[in-house]
Amino acid sequence: MAAVDLDDLDRYIVYALQKDARHTSSSDIAEAKGVSASTVRNRIGKLESEGIIRGTHVDVDYEQMGYQLYTIIFCTAPIPERERLAEQALDVEGVISVREIMTGEENVHITAVGRDSDDLSRIGRELSSLGFEIVEEEIIRNEYTNPYSPFGSDSSGED
Repeated sequence: MAAVDLDDLDRYIVYALQKDARHTSSSDIAEAKGVSASTVRNRIGKLESEGIIRGTHVDVDYEQMGYQLYTIIFCTAPIPERERLAEQALDVEGVISVREIMTGEENVHITAVGRDSDDLSRIGRELSSLGFEIVEEEIIRNEYTNPYSPFGSDSSGED
């Protein structure tokens, strides 16, 4: 798939929405960049139709909801089956994200949440029955994200 050519406004829209999509309006972006809100809305629609913006996501504190075990599971999947298995892993209760890795033996990283070790054991058994080899499991303490900062500035250095 060919990369889509983005201009400064498109990049800033992506940056602003990554930073705080819930509290950022088209008007906020328009004011920051000196364009109309309708221009921003049209650009967001274009970015969505081109598959660049694929939705907005809620940052959930699973621990506060009673799911103390926020875990990343490092797996190996046979290369010809990796994509299919990664998609199937999302059907396992407790799995919240799956990443296919292009290099290395641990070529699928699965993030899962559970209330207790019994939940994690069940998730591991279900992943194994799908065809994954579980290499390692790590409990995550915190996760931090950030928007891609080069998209947030223009030639004048302003945000």
